[in-house]
Amino acid sequence: MTTRFTRLTAVALAYEPINVDTDQIIPARFLKFPRSEGYGRFLFHDLRFADDGSELPDFVLNREPFRHAQILVGNDNFACGSSREGAVYAFADHGIRALIAPSFSDIFFNNCLKNGVVPARLPAPVCARLRKMIAEKPGTQLTVDLEASQVVEPDGATHAFTIDAFFREMMLAGVDEIGFTRGLIAEIEGFEKSYSREAPWVAG
Repeated sequence: MTTRFTRLTAVALAYEPINVDTDQIIPARFLKFPRSEGYGRFLFHDLRFADDGSELPDFVLNREPFRHAQILVGNDNFACGSSREGAVYAFADHGIRALIAPSFSDIFFNNCLKNGVVPARLPAPVCARLRKMIAEKPGTQLTVDLEASQVVEPDGATHAFTIDAFFREMMLAGVDEIGFTRGLIAEIEGFEKSYSREAPWVAG
């Protein structure tokens, strides 16, 4: 089971670096911790905190109004590197439910879809303009509309993105692959009964 996602309007933060890898998103040493304790505290840990655990004031997630942003607008090749699913856990547990970037690593993109985080790919010039808007007007809210498959700017301008229809339906329903399959139990049982009547030699 994942958290249902339909339409989110929230404060967005701009993250300028390119080639952000998953070890920056969550250093490998934190992957030993149980997910039940939450991975949000590990998000960008070594960039957010000093050695003594204090916040580094220049890092975007340590500043208002970005501290509680739920949408991140990134740059090229976001979340490259290793395939660790913990990178998506860190975003989800921190409260960031949507990521917008020109490109993501394929494995990270798919991990997002399986864990209730929307990865919206938009053209690089659009992402650059959104990051500039956010930097110039802190507190800017964007809307990520999964039902309409579009990102909406404050002035109403829209940008379409594409997500595989199967995963889109799962995210709209708030279920994972197991939950999706369980929702089809009646159809599965009906097929099995029908098939056993039509081909009893197989069922036997």
